[in-house]
Amino acid sequence: MAPLHGLRASAFALIAAFPVATALAAAGGSKGASAGDTTGGSQRMDTGSALVQLGGEPLATDTRTKPPHGKKIDFDSSTVKSARAELSALRNDFKTWLRANAPRAQVTGEFDLALNAVAVRLNGEALSTLAAAPMVRRVEYQGVYYPMITDPDLSIISAVDAWNRAGGAASAGEGVKVAVVDSGIDVKHPCFDDTGYAGKTRFGDPRFTNNKVIAARVFNNKTPSSGFTAEAIDSHGTHVAGTIGCNHYTPATVSGVTIPYGISGVAPRALLGNYNVFPADVANARSEDIVNALEAAYADGFDVANMSLGGGAHGIQDLLTVAVDNLDQANMVVAVAAGNSGPGHFTVESPGSAAGALTAGATTVPHFVGAPVSVSANSFGAASGEFAVVSSNLTAPLGVVLTPSGALNTACTPLTGSLTGKIALIARGTCTFSAKIRNAQIAGASAVLVANNVQGDPVAMASDGTAAQPSVPAYMVSLSAGTALKSSNGQSSTISATLNYFLTTSVDFQAGFSSQGPTDVDFRIKPDVMAPGVNVLSSIPVSFCGGNPCFAFFQGTSMATPHLAGSAAVVRQQHPDWSAAQIRSAVVNTADRGVVKTFDTGVIASDPNVIGSGRENLLAAVESQLAIDPVSVSFGAVPSGSGQSKTFALTLTNLSAANLDLELSVSSASGTGVSYSVTPSASVAAGGSTVVLVAMSAEKAAGFGDHNAVLSISSRGAAIAHAGVYTLIK
Repeated sequence: MAPLHGLRASAFALIAAFPVATALAAAGGSKGASAGDTTGGSQRMDTGSALVQLGGEPLATDTRTKPPHGKKIDFDSSTVKSARAELSALRNDFKTWLRANAPRAQVTGEFDLALNAVAVRLNGEALSTLAAAPMVRRVEYQGVYYPMITDPDLSIISAVDAWNRAGGAASAGEGVKVAVVDSGIDVKHPCFDDTGYAGKTRFGDPRFTNNKVIAARVFNNKTPSSGFTAEAIDSHGTHVAGTIGCNHYTPATVSGVTIPYGISGVAPRALLGNYNVFPADVANARSEDIVNALEAAYADGFDVANMSLGGGAHGIQDLLTVAVDNLDQANMVVAVAAGNSGPGHFTVESPGSAAGALTAGATTVPHFVGAPVSVSANSFGAASGEFAVVSSNLTAPLGVVLTPSGALNTACTPLTGSLTGKIALIARGTCTFSAKIRNAQIAGASAVLVANNVQGDPVAMASDGTAAQPSVPAYMVSLSAGTALKSSNGQSSTISATLNYFLTTSVDFQAGFSSQGPTDVDFRIKPDVMAPGVNVLSSIPVSFCGGNPCFAFFQGTSMATPHLAGSAAVVRQQHPDWSAAQIRSAVVNTADRGVVKTFDTGVIASDPNVIGSGRENLLAAVESQLAIDPVSVSFGAVPSGSGQSKTFALTLTNLSAANLDLELSVSSASGTGVSYSVTPSASVAAGGSTVVLVAMSAEKAAGFGDHNAVLSISSRGAAIAHAGVYTLIK
């Protein structure tokens, strides 16, 4: 998998778009935003290695060892030790079988907490050979995953209001441990200064820990001889960690511009763990590395895990999604990026597709640092990125490049006509930023403005990494600015060399790159909830700024995910007796509806497979009275013309100290021929649970496609929770 900052398919990747546009650099070609203007990823597996699930339940789900509600596994108990010994014996039996039947295969990792499994380097042995072992339940090639990136204003998610409910910033997330399964955390950054933190037990490499970042471990079984450490070389993990837990009110400067407020993480007093699965320049991680990291974090006592990474989903579940589901049952909240493969349904990535994952989609944050651009009486902000910028104010005629139909030209092919001495205005889309800026430069442009093709503010543009990069200054302007400038061809334009901080009104637009549901095969709603993920401001390693405090704006579902992880930490701190599933529900089922706008037209979005339950509201989450399990309702796919009826059972748990009398209703379904109903009322004692049934009826003439609705739950006339409802007619 890869950090979702450029996502490389089914091997796992970080899910972010570094200080560039959105990204998802796919294995088989770029659909992505950072190096170009498309997003997506093709599935990729590591066919040289496998995960092998053995019979017998892991500790997280074994009835003998599964922890009681709201507790963690007791590794010192004789029952747990006995169960571990049994699982170890089973793995030894498998290794004996391997030596006799697949002698070239080599076991590289063993798991018993989230999975009862081993990781195997095949060395030429066939996957089918391993599957034939009598003790094997399931075997699959390891996925390769990659990183993702992005940043928001705490006011959007009402974080400060949530803090003030229980002691303010000084205690927000206090003592809760959040594992960052990513590319490392730079402990030299002031966001992670441990002044004022009591001494803590530390785990892993002490060179990269302190009393704020209490763990530093590295996981890379593909090339163990490389001698990788947990050091944060890449910027992704440090950015993610800052969004989760940067110390309250840390001063920040970006490109010489002082940010007019101090930076804070969502849970500024949380303790962090560096579980580095993307060490040094390693751009992807296999399933075993990620499972190893998750199990290590759990064993080290961490309460929440953040995985801003993803890869191509394959089927209902792969074993990494099984591991995420099992850790949820074992009382660890696992926040995962949905992926940067959008727009479009069926683009949600693994392991964000896991039912037990707290899966994040991305929305815009209304700020950026950029250059003022003036044309006649109008002035706009323009974001730079990995391209040249002006060293002094540049004044030149605006050269608007249009297609024959009158639209802004994407400049993806050589341009006819001269732009000599002009500031070119072209459009984002189709090809990489490098390609279009290069074409404008070849036509003579002195500088280039690229108009965004989605709603919201401009973002920093990334180069495509090719050798012949353009050398002229280049910036992005917003879609609305591009529209306004189209009629200004030939007018005098000035790009200022002095950068400014721009605070705008471009909030809560859905990111076009944000992956969408439903999940493959079983058609569950994903993502679960939206969070800030475009123009997210956070920390990056000080090595990027000559040893000085360093900050950057990133975008990606990688940047949305740590908002959810930090929120989960705040909820857990205020409600330590709530289970992981209840914390997930608190974040998901109290989100703000009717605020997320589409990336293309800017109208309010309602499709739950685009926006989940809405944009998260941390104050509502910590004040949640009711947990819903599962967090959304899916009736799956119904064949057209079949005329089916189904029911779906939801468990409602009263999180409050008083009895709840509930009123339930389901909105009319989108589309035609499908209707929903629900048990209209229920009473739940304090701390108790009840089951209600949601019913779906599909007529034989029901229309093809999605049939969405919203389940609303109120108590004494006040709305307290809601959940998405979905059926696919196909």
